[in-house]
Formats: sequence, C-alpha cells, structure tokens
Amino acid sequence: MAIRIYKRTSPGRRNASVNTHEEVTKSTPEKTLLAIHSKSGGRNHHGFQTNWNKGGGAKRRYRLIDWKRITDDQVATVVGIEYDPNRSSHIALIQYPGGEKAYIIAPAGLTDGMKVTSSNSRIEPSVGNAMPLKFIPTGLSVHCIELLPGSGANLCRSAGTYARLTNREDDWATLVFPSGEVRQVSVNCRATIGAVGNPDHNKVVLGRAGRARHLGHRPKVRGVAKNHHNHPTGGGDGKSKHNRQGASKSGVLAKGGRTRKHGKPSNKRIVRRRVSKRYGQLKVK
Repeated sequence: MAIRIYKRTSPGRRNASVNTHEEVTKSTPEKTLLAIHSKSGGRNHHGFQTNWNKGGGAKRRYRLIDWKRITDDQVATVVGIEYDPNRSSHIALIQYPGGEKAYIIAPAGLTDGMKVTSSNSRIEPSVGNAMPLKFIPTGLSVHCIELLPGSGANLCRSAGTYARLTNREDDWATLVFPSGEVRQVSVNCRATIGAVGNPDHNKVVLGRAGRARHLGHRPKVRGVAKNHHNHPTGGGDGKSKHNRQGASKSGVLAKGGRTRKHGKPSNKRIVRRRVSKRYGQLKVK
C-alpha cells in the first residue's frame, strides 16, 4: 500500500497520511548530479515580496534532470529509483555503457536493472524509451513530451500524469491529456513511453500546519477576511458573502478563470480546451 493512514492519536494525526514511497530503491543521491538550490522566499530580483505564501521549508539540493535525452542509441541501465524533494514524481538514476550517469523522470513500472534507450529513430516502444512521436505507435501513453523539437520535456512531468497519443496527420500528432485538453504537437518532438510513476502523490493528507511549513508553504489568509482595499472579496461587516465569484488578489477568477494570454501562436494547435467543472469547456481566443 503506497499511502499509510495514521492512527488518530492526536489532533495532528487525525485524517493525516503519508506516502511510503514503495517504488524508491536508492536512498542517497548521486553527488555529481546535485546543484545548489536557493530559495526566493516569495521575493523578486528587486527584493520585493510578490508572493505572500512562500517561505521556510527544509533545505534541498537540486537534482539535475536530463530533460532532452540526447544520448542516442545507447542502452542505459537503471541503477535505482530515488525520491526527489523538488518534484512530485520519482526520478531514476541511469548509467550508460561508458560510465556516464543521468537522472530521468521515473515512469510507472520502471525498476532496478531494466534497460532504457533514447533514439532519433524507431526503437522498441517499451517503458522508459524516448523517441520522436512519429515513431511511437498510436494508442500508447507517453510523458515528458516536448512542445518544440529539441526543447526538452515540457508536458506531463508530474506524478501520475500521461498523455494518450491518438493519431497522426501530416506533421502533427494529436495528444489527449488528463485534463481533457486535446492538443497537436509536432511529430518530431520526443516523448517517453509510459506514465509517470508515484500516482498516489495527490492522496496524501498533511494533517497539520507543521508539515506544510516543511514544504515551504506559509499560512494563507482568506480573501473575505481582508479589508476591501486589500482584496476583491474583502470588506463587509462580519462574515460577508460578498456576492461575487471567488478571485485572487489581482482579480483573476479562482474557479475556472482564464489565465492564458490571448493571441498566442500555439492556440491554433489546441483542438479542445480543458473542461472546467464550474464553467464548462473554456474557449480559446
């Protein structure tokens, strides 16, 4: 069982749970693939605070992930599956025949000793192999998808995510994402076979504020509890319902509001937008 629920021995333990990370087989990271990971504390390059809900958290070091998978036609061996504090998914340490090591996103089903390959031509469509979309059979699940050829993985990188390759037409491949969005991507873009591992990540219940602070999440003040000049839903005598839709401090709708810029060139490659639970299907302008 990947999720372990605590016994109700205290208010902080009630309804709390923890991820046991059963897929993890390697506890110590590779020192040659580590980098310093500094935190901003919600402040921009001028030192002004622009995000009031970030700060603290446990000390981390960044794991250098090979997003491009450009070491082609070399069979790499999986050394171990590791926990990465910087992302929801697990990472896999692979070693090439020449001794070079690299980190990749660990797909579901990948274990120690398995072989993975990346190539710019047609190879076996097994879990962990990366190749252009024009060589991947339709109907398979893929992750770590490039938006532009050679740009590196941009889509489906978090835990449990994947996209379904439905069909190809001319120079474009059609992908269906978990959100319901249908998008076209160039067939020359690379993708990795399989779905990202650690699918139970979103089932963890922190249970107490201290665990959230360890992740770098500071307390959040409700908009209705603020003054009217500090938040769109603030003000009022007592607990006011404010009679308007929930919004952020800048006025962006919190439940189904559009945040994508208008007139982006890639809009024409979105066949169907994601489905909002509150407002229905969102249109692209």
